[in-house]
Amino acid sequence: METKGYTQDGTVDLRGRPVLASKTGKWKACAFLVGYEAFERMAFYGIASNLVNYLTTQLHEDTVSSVRNVNNWSGSVWITPIIGAYIADTYLGRFWTFTVSSLIYVVGMILLTTTVSMKSLRPTCTDGICNKASTLQIVFFYTSLYTIAIGAGGTKPNISTFGADQFDDFNPQEKELKVSFFNWWMFSSFLGALVATLALVYIQENLGWGLGYGIPTVGLLFSLFVFYLGTPIYRHKVKKTKSPARDLIQVPITAFRNRKLQLPNHPCQLHEHEPQQYINSGKRQVHYTPIFRFLDKAAVKDGNSSKPPCTVTQVEGTKLVLGMLLIWLVTLIPSTIWAQINTLFVKQGTTMDRSLGSSFQIPAASLGSFVTSSMLLSVPMYDRYFVPFMRQKTGNPRGITLLQRLGIGFVIQIAAIAIAYAVEVRRMHVIRVHHIMGPKETVPMSIFCLLPQYVLLGIADVFNAIGLLEFFYDQSPEDMQSLGTTFFTSGIGVGNFLNSFLVTVVDKITGGGNGKSWIGDNLNDSHLDYYYGFLLVISTLNLGAFLWASSKYVYKRETIEFNEGCIELESKALEISPLGLQV
Repeated sequence: METKGYTQDGTVDLRGRPVLASKTGKWKACAFLVGYEAFERMAFYGIASNLVNYLTTQLHEDTVSSVRNVNNWSGSVWITPIIGAYIADTYLGRFWTFTVSSLIYVVGMILLTTTVSMKSLRPTCTDGICNKASTLQIVFFYTSLYTIAIGAGGTKPNISTFGADQFDDFNPQEKELKVSFFNWWMFSSFLGALVATLALVYIQENLGWGLGYGIPTVGLLFSLFVFYLGTPIYRHKVKKTKSPARDLIQVPITAFRNRKLQLPNHPCQLHEHEPQQYINSGKRQVHYTPIFRFLDKAAVKDGNSSKPPCTVTQVEGTKLVLGMLLIWLVTLIPSTIWAQINTLFVKQGTTMDRSLGSSFQIPAASLGSFVTSSMLLSVPMYDRYFVPFMRQKTGNPRGITLLQRLGIGFVIQIAAIAIAYAVEVRRMHVIRVHHIMGPKETVPMSIFCLLPQYVLLGIADVFNAIGLLEFFYDQSPEDMQSLGTTFFTSGIGVGNFLNSFLVTVVDKITGGGNGKSWIGDNLNDSHLDYYYGFLLVISTLNLGAFLWASSKYVYKRETIEFNEGCIELESKALEISPLGLQV
């Protein structure tokens, strides 16, 4: 196929026909995809960044309830991709799963825009006294939100992996282009988030919530139109396994069944298909690694058993998922830190001096734009300067390894929460000096004091958010890359749920009896600094756990064989770097 100009990874068009490498895929195909990502991020952050304010000012929820509801919804948005990825990998494929889910997403946006626009679907206020939201109003509002969460479940894990599919791993030039793909993919995501936090938040608070949600709804519809214009040049991965996730069940069961068998002296004696079978199927052969050795018994040849053993490639696929799970566990606390941006950071900002000039007041949620601004500035610098510089030093095509990238991001994130703690300690000092007690009294301290924590979190995300997305895509078994990407999304989702849990528990423990809650409705008479200090401690402990998990991780090594020879995609998987993170 290579001599005829077709892609070498076996990708096809929408009708299942082989595609020409010169006329399909690469950045010209991705150009049709990035527009959707920008508008979808604009829609999501247009909701998420200011939702806590809508819940407290329009639906009149208390602080803890609003933070909990924002975290629960955000968590759902990031958790549902597990279902969407499974459907894509097992049944519909990335393209069709995305198509159906994007329509559900748009329906949710239309419902939400209708909900915030109609007076009958919002609580009314008379002489400053506001009624509580009725059951119908609450049901309609949250139905809209969770419809969006369901739609996001099918779009999030599939649109980014579909974009990565446009590059042929077995073409050296395209493989090099793919190294930059996730950086620039997230760059488009940051653009959408920047527009949301700068423009949409202001529109929502000053021109109307309906207009603030209506604009991204129209943008989302337009981006879908552009996405489908690129259909003729898209590449589609061929599903090579009927049920990709089946090995995750079959391998442990077979290993348990063979638990009494003796492992051979050398891995080459374990069961594996002949190379010709991989050549014929176009699948990648995954090499043996010496971790999670208890699973190796699934590939032990047993002449007495009627059931064939698993192959080394199947066993190694399961090992990959277990290894990624180990890394996933130590990303939950960093995701909890990220959850503060759209919740407590916003509420903290509403208590401070937000004036800019004599008449303009900065919406507290707009400070989120500095997260995205620092991302937008950092991504080109990382991709154009940092990576080439480190590539010369290390010889690694990525400059540094994926786990080293994550580690740097987590360290910067710890610095950000340390600064947040210090700023809150200062805010509490100013409150005591000026004897401020009322929940609506403005603390004479500029909201721009919060900028360093926002900027640092943006820089940290260039390392850990993009790094996590690339890590879980790159390290997933071949037929499970959509499902593998959900390690990234589900980590953020669980982080939001974890923050919701922590906020609720901390409020109940510290506010019980006659105690003063750390996170009360009146942040001017609370101890948010104690909560930030708590987050700082657990983040530091988590960094130690990450370094340990990284030292145990072994990168994927796989090959695909052609008649002309063998191409190995990873060749330094077992070397140890000076930082203790494996290359």
